[in-house]
Amino acid sequence: MNDVVLVLNAGSSSLKFEVFGIDGGEPSSILGGKVEELTTAAVFEAKDAAGRRIGSHRWPADAPPGHDGAIAWLSRWLAEQLPGKTLRAVGHRVVHGGTKYHAPVRVDAGVLADLERLVPLAPLHQPHNLSGIRAVAAQRPDLPQVACFDTAFHTTQHELAQMFALPHRFGEAGVRRYGFHGLSYEYIASVLPTLDARAAAGRTVVAHLGNGASLCAMAGGRSVASTMGFTALEGLPMGTRCGQIDPGVLIYLMDEHGMDARAIERLLYKESGLLGVSGRSSDMRELLAAGDDARCRLAVDLFCYRAAREIGSLAAALGGLDAIVFTAGIGEHAAPVRERILCRCAWLGVELDEAANAAGGALVTTAGSRVAAWVVPTDEEGMIARHTLALLNGARTPRGPR
Repeated sequence: MNDVVLVLNAGSSSLKFEVFGIDGGEPSSILGGKVEELTTAAVFEAKDAAGRRIGSHRWPADAPPGHDGAIAWLSRWLAEQLPGKTLRAVGHRVVHGGTKYHAPVRVDAGVLADLERLVPLAPLHQPHNLSGIRAVAAQRPDLPQVACFDTAFHTTQHELAQMFALPHRFGEAGVRRYGFHGLSYEYIASVLPTLDARAAAGRTVVAHLGNGASLCAMAGGRSVASTMGFTALEGLPMGTRCGQIDPGVLIYLMDEHGMDARAIERLLYKESGLLGVSGRSSDMRELLAAGDDARCRLAVDLFCYRAAREIGSLAAALGGLDAIVFTAGIGEHAAPVRERILCRCAWLGVELDEAANAAGGALVTTAGSRVAAWVVPTDEEGMIARHTLALLNGARTPRGPR
Protein backbone atom coordinates (compact mmCIF):
# COMPACT_ATOMS: atom_id res chain seq x y z
CA MET A 1 0.00 0.00 0.00
CA ASN A 2 1.50 3.31 -1.11
CA ASP A 3 -1.44 5.70 -0.80
CA VAL A 4 -2.80 6.57 2.64
CA VAL A 5 -5.33 8.85 4.29
CA LEU A 6 -4.96 10.35 7.72
CA VAL A 7 -7.93 10.70 10.09
CA LEU A 8 -7.77 13.35 12.83
CA ASN A 9 -10.14 13.72 15.77
CA ALA A 10 -9.16 16.88 17.62
CA GLY A 11 -10.64 17.32 21.10
CA SER A 12 -10.25 20.07 23.65
CA SER A 13 -7.07 18.59 25.15
CA SER A 14 -6.31 15.61 22.93
CA LEU A 15 -5.59 14.68 19.34
CA LYS A 16 -6.47 11.19 18.11
CA PHE A 17 -5.19 9.99 14.77
CA GLU A 18 -5.26 6.92 12.55
CA VAL A 19 -3.61 6.17 9.21
CA PHE A 20 -5.39 4.00 6.64
CA GLY A 21 -4.04 2.39 3.51
CA ILE A 22 -6.42 2.92 0.58
CA ASP A 23 -4.87 1.06 -2.34
CA GLY A 24 -7.27 -1.85 -1.97
CA GLY A 25 -10.36 0.28 -2.44
CA GLU A 26 -11.44 -0.12 1.21
CA PRO A 27 -9.55 1.68 4.00
CA SER A 28 -7.28 -0.59 6.02
CA SER A 29 -5.81 0.60 9.31
CA ILE A 30 -2.00 0.78 9.42
CA LEU A 31 -1.33 2.60 12.68
CA GLY A 32 -2.90 5.04 15.09
CA GLY A 33 -2.54 6.78 18.40
CA LYS A 34 -3.13 9.98 20.32
CA VAL A 35 -1.58 12.98 21.97
CA GLU A 36 -3.14 13.74 25.37
CA GLU A 37 -2.93 16.78 27.66
CA LEU A 38 -2.06 19.10 24.78
CA THR A 39 -1.93 22.20 26.94
CA THR A 40 0.09 20.78 29.84
CA ALA A 41 2.53 17.85 29.98
CA ALA A 42 1.56 16.37 26.62
CA VAL A 43 2.10 12.65 25.99
CA PHE A 44 2.16 10.91 22.60
CA GLU A 45 1.61 7.20 22.06
CA ALA A 46 1.16 5.19 18.86
CA LYS A 47 0.43 1.56 18.03
CA ASP A 48 0.37 -0.46 14.85
CA ALA A 49 -2.68 -2.30 13.53
CA ALA A 50 -1.83 -5.33 15.71
CA GLY A 51 -1.79 -3.18 18.86
CA ARG A 52 1.98 -3.16 19.28
CA ARG A 53 3.47 0.05 20.65
CA ILE A 54 5.55 1.73 17.97
CA GLY A 55 6.13 5.21 19.34
CA SER A 56 5.99 7.44 22.38
CA HIS A 57 7.02 10.96 23.29
CA ARG A 58 6.56 13.36 26.19
CA TRP A 59 6.73 17.15 26.08
CA PRO A 60 7.94 19.15 29.10
CA ALA A 61 5.17 20.72 31.16
CA ASP A 62 6.52 24.21 30.47
CA ALA A 63 6.44 23.71 26.68
CA PRO A 64 3.11 22.11 25.70
CA PRO A 65 2.64 21.70 21.93
CA GLY A 66 -1.01 22.72 21.60
CA HIS A 67 -2.94 21.53 18.56
CA ASP A 68 -0.71 23.20 15.97
CA GLY A 69 2.52 21.93 17.54
CA ALA A 70 1.15 18.42 17.97
CA ILE A 71 0.06 18.22 14.32
CA ALA A 72 3.43 19.54 13.14
CA TRP A 73 5.23 16.97 15.30
CA LEU A 74 2.89 14.22 14.14
CA SER A 75 3.52 15.09 10.49
CA ARG A 76 7.26 14.62 10.95
CA TRP A 77 6.78 11.39 12.89
CA LEU A 78 4.46 9.94 10.26
CA ALA A 79 6.92 10.80 7.48
CA GLU A 80 9.55 8.74 9.30
CA GLN A 81 7.15 5.86 9.94
CA LEU A 82 5.69 5.70 6.43
CA PRO A 83 8.59 6.02 3.98
CA GLY A 84 7.53 5.74 0.36
CA LYS A 85 3.86 6.29 1.13
CA THR A 86 1.84 9.20 -0.23
CA LEU A 87 -0.65 11.03 1.95
CA ARG A 88 -3.67 11.65 -0.28
CA ALA A 89 -6.06 13.40 2.10
CA VAL A 90 -6.96 14.12 5.72
CA GLY A 91 -10.40 13.34 7.13
CA HIS A 92 -11.63 15.19 10.21
CA ARG A 93 -14.37 14.56 12.73
CA VAL A 94 -16.40 17.77 13.00
CA VAL A 95 -19.12 17.71 15.62
CA HIS A 96 -21.57 20.17 14.05
CA GLY A 97 -22.69 20.55 10.45
CA GLY A 98 -25.71 22.72 11.22
CA THR A 99 -28.69 22.72 8.86
CA LYS A 100 -26.54 23.03 5.75
CA TYR A 101 -24.20 20.04 5.82
CA HIS A 102 -25.95 16.68 5.68
CA ALA A 103 -22.99 14.65 4.49
CA PRO A 104 -19.18 14.76 4.44
CA VAL A 105 -17.76 17.62 2.41
CA ARG A 106 -14.36 18.69 1.09
CA VAL A 107 -13.21 21.72 3.05
CA ASP A 108 -12.53 25.07 1.43
CA ALA A 109 -12.56 28.61 2.76
CA GLY A 110 -16.33 28.88 2.41
CA VAL A 111 -16.99 25.63 4.25
CA LEU A 112 -14.60 26.63 7.02
CA ALA A 113 -16.39 29.95 7.44
CA ASP A 114 -19.75 28.15 7.67
CA LEU A 115 -18.43 25.79 10.33
CA GLU A 116 -16.92 28.65 12.32
CA ARG A 117 -20.39 30.14 12.68
CA LEU A 118 -21.53 26.94 14.39
CA VAL A 119 -19.03 27.23 17.27
CA PRO A 120 -21.70 28.55 19.71
CA LEU A 121 -23.66 25.32 19.15
CA ALA A 122 -20.73 23.08 20.14
CA PRO A 123 -18.34 25.25 22.15
CA LEU A 124 -16.36 22.37 23.67
CA HIS A 125 -15.71 20.58 20.39
CA GLN A 126 -16.13 22.67 17.24
CA PRO A 127 -13.25 25.12 17.85
CA HIS A 128 -10.78 22.26 18.30
CA ASN A 129 -12.14 20.32 15.30
CA LEU A 130 -11.55 23.41 13.18
CA SER A 131 -8.12 24.09 14.66
CA GLY A 132 -6.99 20.71 13.33
CA ILE A 133 -8.19 21.63 9.84
CA ARG A 134 -6.40 24.97 9.96
CA ALA A 135 -3.17 23.43 11.25
CA VAL A 136 -3.08 20.95 8.37
CA ALA A 137 -3.93 23.67 5.84
CA ALA A 138 -1.07 25.84 7.13
CA GLN A 139 1.42 23.04 6.55
CA ARG A 140 -0.07 21.45 3.42
CA PRO A 141 -2.43 23.89 1.66
CA ASP A 142 -2.53 21.57 -1.37
CA LEU A 143 -3.73 18.54 0.59
CA PRO A 144 -7.47 17.71 0.32
CA GLN A 145 -9.28 17.79 3.65
CA VAL A 146 -12.70 16.28 4.34
CA ALA A 147 -15.05 17.24 7.18
CA CYS A 148 -17.30 14.45 8.48
CA PHE A 149 -20.14 15.54 10.74
CA ASP A 150 -21.58 13.99 13.89
CA THR A 151 -24.92 15.65 13.13
CA ALA A 152 -25.32 14.33 9.58
CA PHE A 153 -26.66 10.87 10.45
CA HIS A 154 -29.64 12.37 12.27
CA THR A 155 -30.94 14.45 9.34
CA THR A 156 -33.29 11.56 8.46
CA GLN A 157 -35.41 12.33 11.53
CA HIS A 158 -38.97 13.54 11.04
CA GLU A 159 -39.59 17.24 11.55
CA LEU A 160 -41.48 16.52 14.76
CA ALA A 161 -38.46 14.79 16.29
CA GLN A 162 -36.34 17.86 15.54
CA MET A 163 -38.65 20.54 16.90
CA PHE A 164 -38.75 22.50 20.13
CA ALA A 165 -42.07 24.04 21.22
CA LEU A 166 -40.74 27.56 20.74
CA PRO A 167 -42.00 30.39 18.54
CA HIS A 168 -41.52 29.57 14.87
CA ARG A 169 -38.87 32.26 14.32
CA PHE A 170 -36.39 30.40 16.52
CA GLY A 171 -36.80 27.20 14.53
CA GLU A 172 -36.25 29.16 11.34
CA ALA A 173 -33.01 30.49 12.89
CA GLY A 174 -31.73 26.93 13.46
CA VAL A 175 -32.84 26.26 17.03
CA ARG A 176 -33.77 22.57 16.72
CA ARG A 177 -32.67 19.12 17.78
CA TYR A 178 -29.63 18.05 15.79
CA GLY A 179 -28.36 14.92 17.57
CA PHE A 180 -24.70 13.92 17.81
CA HIS A 181 -22.37 10.88 17.84
CA GLY A 182 -23.64 10.33 14.31
CA LEU A 183 -20.39 8.84 12.97
CA SER A 184 -20.53 6.17 15.67
CA TYR A 185 -24.19 5.42 14.95
CA GLU A 186 -23.54 5.32 11.22
CA TYR A 187 -20.80 2.75 11.76
CA ILE A 188 -23.04 0.58 13.94
CA ALA A 189 -25.78 0.75 11.30
CA SER A 190 -23.27 -0.36 8.66
CA VAL A 191 -22.15 -3.50 10.54
CA LEU A 192 -25.41 -4.50 12.23
CA PRO A 193 -26.69 -6.47 9.19
CA THR A 194 -23.79 -8.92 9.62
CA LEU A 195 -24.73 -9.52 13.27
CA ASP A 196 -28.51 -9.37 13.45
CA ALA A 197 -30.56 -8.96 10.27
CA ARG A 198 -33.76 -8.49 12.29
CA ALA A 199 -32.25 -5.65 14.30
CA ALA A 200 -30.74 -4.02 11.21
CA ALA A 201 -34.04 -4.02 9.36
CA GLY A 202 -36.17 -3.35 12.42
CA ARG A 203 -36.31 -1.14 15.52
CA THR A 204 -33.04 -0.72 17.42
CA VAL A 205 -31.79 1.59 20.14
CA VAL A 206 -28.03 2.15 20.06
CA ALA A 207 -26.40 3.31 23.29
CA HIS A 208 -23.17 5.24 22.69
CA LEU A 209 -21.94 5.38 26.27
CA GLY A 210 -18.62 7.06 26.89
CA ASN A 211 -17.42 10.28 28.47
CA GLY A 212 -20.02 11.76 26.16
CA ALA A 213 -23.16 9.62 26.12
CA SER A 214 -26.31 9.45 24.03
CA LEU A 215 -28.89 7.05 22.62
CA CYS A 216 -30.21 6.82 19.08
CA ALA A 217 -33.42 5.15 17.89
CA MET A 218 -32.97 3.54 14.47
CA ALA A 219 -35.60 2.12 12.15
CA GLY A 220 -34.09 0.15 9.30
CA GLY A 221 -30.68 1.64 10.06
CA ARG A 222 -31.88 5.27 9.87
CA SER A 223 -32.03 7.72 12.75
CA VAL A 224 -35.55 8.32 14.07
CA ALA A 225 -34.80 10.08 17.36
CA SER A 226 -31.87 10.85 19.66
CA THR A 227 -31.41 11.89 23.27
CA MET A 228 -29.07 14.74 22.31
CA GLY A 229 -30.61 17.89 20.89
CA PHE A 230 -29.55 21.44 20.08
CA THR A 231 -26.15 20.83 21.68
CA ALA A 232 -24.21 17.81 22.91
CA LEU A 233 -25.32 18.73 26.43
CA GLU A 234 -28.83 17.31 26.40
CA GLY A 235 -29.99 13.80 27.30
CA LEU A 236 -28.09 11.37 29.48
CA PRO A 237 -25.76 12.33 32.34
CA MET A 238 -22.19 12.13 31.03
CA GLY A 239 -18.67 12.30 32.39
CA THR A 240 -18.83 15.99 33.25
CA ARG A 241 -22.04 17.09 31.47
CA CYS A 242 -25.37 17.18 33.28
CA GLY A 243 -27.60 15.95 30.47
CA GLN A 244 -31.30 16.84 30.61
CA ILE A 245 -32.17 19.64 33.02
CA ASP A 246 -35.22 21.78 33.67
CA PRO A 247 -34.52 25.18 32.01
CA GLY A 248 -36.03 26.76 35.10
CA VAL A 249 -32.97 25.61 37.05
CA LEU A 250 -30.82 27.88 34.87
CA ILE A 251 -33.07 30.87 35.55
CA TYR A 252 -32.88 30.07 39.26
CA LEU A 253 -29.07 29.90 39.13
CA MET A 254 -28.95 33.31 37.49
CA ASP A 255 -31.43 34.94 39.84
CA GLU A 256 -30.50 33.35 43.17
CA HIS A 257 -26.80 32.50 42.75
CA GLY A 258 -25.72 35.38 40.53
CA MET A 259 -24.29 33.06 37.84
CA ASP A 260 -23.73 34.48 34.37
CA ALA A 261 -23.78 32.58 31.08
CA ARG A 262 -20.13 31.56 31.25
CA ALA A 263 -20.40 30.30 34.82
CA ILE A 264 -23.47 28.25 33.92
CA GLU A 265 -21.71 26.91 30.83
CA ARG A 266 -18.77 25.79 32.96
CA LEU A 267 -21.12 24.15 35.48
CA LEU A 268 -23.15 22.25 32.90
CA TYR A 269 -20.30 21.14 30.66
CA LYS A 270 -17.36 20.60 33.00
CA GLU A 271 -18.52 20.26 36.62
CA SER A 272 -21.63 18.09 36.42
CA GLY A 273 -22.51 14.55 35.31
CA LEU A 274 -20.67 11.67 36.94
CA LEU A 275 -18.06 14.06 38.32
CA GLY A 276 -20.59 16.40 39.87
CA VAL A 277 -22.76 13.70 41.45
CA SER A 278 -19.87 11.60 42.75
CA GLY A 279 -17.68 14.52 43.77
CA ARG A 280 -14.81 12.25 42.87
CA SER A 281 -14.36 11.31 39.22
CA SER A 282 -15.83 11.41 35.72
CA ASP A 283 -14.33 7.98 34.97
CA MET A 284 -16.87 5.14 35.18
CA ARG A 285 -14.09 2.64 35.93
CA GLU A 286 -13.09 4.53 39.06
CA LEU A 287 -16.69 4.92 40.17
CA LEU A 288 -17.42 1.20 39.77
CA ALA A 289 -14.28 0.35 41.73
CA ALA A 290 -15.33 2.65 44.62
CA GLY A 291 -18.09 0.34 45.80
CA ASP A 292 -18.06 1.63 49.38
CA ASP A 293 -18.53 5.28 48.37
CA ALA A 294 -22.23 6.20 48.51
CA ARG A 295 -21.91 9.18 46.16
CA CYS A 296 -20.03 7.12 43.59
CA ARG A 297 -22.74 4.46 43.73
CA LEU A 298 -25.36 7.17 43.33
CA ALA A 299 -23.63 8.56 40.23
CA VAL A 300 -23.57 5.12 38.59
CA ASP A 301 -27.18 4.42 39.59
CA LEU A 302 -28.34 7.74 38.13
CA PHE A 303 -26.47 7.09 34.88
CA CYS A 304 -28.08 3.64 34.50
CA TYR A 305 -31.54 4.84 35.53
CA ARG A 306 -31.52 7.65 32.99
CA ALA A 307 -30.25 5.37 30.21
CA ALA A 308 -32.97 2.79 30.87
CA ARG A 309 -35.64 5.48 31.10
CA GLU A 310 -34.57 6.98 27.77
CA ILE A 311 -34.50 3.55 26.11
CA GLY A 312 -38.19 3.32 27.03
CA SER A 313 -38.80 6.74 25.50
CA LEU A 314 -37.06 5.79 22.27
CA ALA A 315 -38.92 2.48 22.11
CA ALA A 316 -42.10 4.57 22.15
CA ALA A 317 -40.75 6.70 19.30
CA LEU A 318 -40.06 3.51 17.33
CA GLY A 319 -43.39 1.89 18.17
CA GLY A 320 -41.64 -1.15 19.62
CA LEU A 321 -38.17 -2.59 20.04
CA ASP A 322 -36.20 -5.42 18.46
CA ALA A 323 -32.68 -4.80 19.78
CA ILE A 324 -30.39 -2.71 21.95
CA VAL A 325 -26.75 -2.16 20.99
CA PHE A 326 -24.07 -0.95 23.43
CA THR A 327 -20.99 0.78 22.09
CA ALA A 328 -18.17 3.25 23.03
CA GLY A 329 -15.95 3.06 26.12
CA ILE A 330 -18.53 2.40 28.85
CA GLY A 331 -20.92 0.53 26.59
CA GLU A 332 -18.22 -1.83 25.34
CA HIS A 333 -16.31 -2.44 28.57
CA ALA A 334 -18.50 -1.82 31.64
CA ALA A 335 -20.46 -5.06 32.12
CA PRO A 336 -22.05 -3.90 35.42
CA VAL A 337 -23.48 -0.84 33.69
CA ARG A 338 -24.93 -2.93 30.87
CA GLU A 339 -26.44 -5.31 33.43
CA ARG A 340 -28.14 -2.55 35.42
CA ILE A 341 -29.56 -0.94 32.31
CA LEU A 342 -30.80 -4.16 30.76
CA CYS A 343 -32.38 -5.39 33.99
CA ARG A 344 -34.42 -2.18 34.04
CA CYS A 345 -35.50 -2.98 30.46
CA ALA A 346 -36.96 -6.40 31.31
CA TRP A 347 -40.48 -5.02 30.78
CA LEU A 348 -39.58 -4.50 27.12
CA GLY A 349 -38.80 -8.18 26.70
CA VAL A 350 -35.08 -8.15 27.52
CA GLU A 351 -33.68 -11.30 29.16
CA LEU A 352 -30.06 -10.76 30.21
CA ASP A 353 -27.54 -13.58 29.85
CA GLU A 354 -25.41 -12.75 32.89
CA ALA A 355 -22.54 -15.06 31.95
CA ALA A 356 -22.29 -13.72 28.40
CA ASN A 357 -22.46 -10.15 29.63
CA ALA A 358 -19.75 -10.70 32.24
CA ALA A 359 -17.56 -12.37 29.63
CA GLY A 360 -17.97 -9.45 27.23
CA GLY A 361 -19.71 -11.48 24.57
CA ALA A 362 -21.19 -9.87 21.49
CA LEU A 363 -24.71 -11.10 22.28
CA VAL A 364 -25.56 -10.58 25.94
CA THR A 365 -29.18 -11.74 26.02
CA THR A 366 -30.61 -15.26 26.14
CA ALA A 367 -31.77 -17.19 23.09
CA GLY A 368 -35.37 -16.68 24.16
CA SER A 369 -35.14 -12.92 24.71
CA ARG A 370 -37.73 -11.03 22.65
CA VAL A 371 -35.32 -8.09 22.46
CA ALA A 372 -31.69 -8.88 21.63
CA ALA A 373 -28.86 -6.92 23.24
CA TRP A 374 -25.47 -6.65 21.56
CA VAL A 375 -22.05 -5.20 22.37
CA VAL A 376 -20.47 -3.80 19.21
CA PRO A 377 -17.17 -1.85 19.21
CA THR A 378 -17.54 1.40 17.31
CA ASP A 379 -15.09 2.73 14.73
CA GLU A 380 -15.62 6.43 14.07
CA GLU A 381 -12.16 6.78 12.53
CA GLY A 382 -12.88 3.95 10.08
CA MET A 383 -16.13 5.65 9.11
CA ILE A 384 -14.32 8.93 8.50
CA ALA A 385 -11.73 7.11 6.37
CA ARG A 386 -14.48 5.57 4.24
CA HIS A 387 -16.09 8.96 3.65
CA THR A 388 -12.76 10.60 2.88
CA LEU A 389 -11.88 7.94 0.33
CA ALA A 390 -15.32 8.19 -1.28
CA LEU A 391 -15.01 11.96 -1.73
CA LEU A 392 -11.43 11.57 -2.94
CA ASN A 393 -12.72 9.21 -5.62
CA GLY A 394 -15.52 11.58 -6.59
CA ALA A 395 -18.34 9.50 -5.10
CA ARG A 396 -21.58 11.16 -4.10
CA THR A 397 -23.16 10.44 -0.74
CA PRO A 398 -26.92 10.00 -0.26
CA ARG A 399 -27.21 13.10 1.94
CA GLY A 400 -25.27 16.00 0.48
CA PRO A 401 -24.97 19.63 1.59
CA ARG A 402 -28.24 21.54 1.14
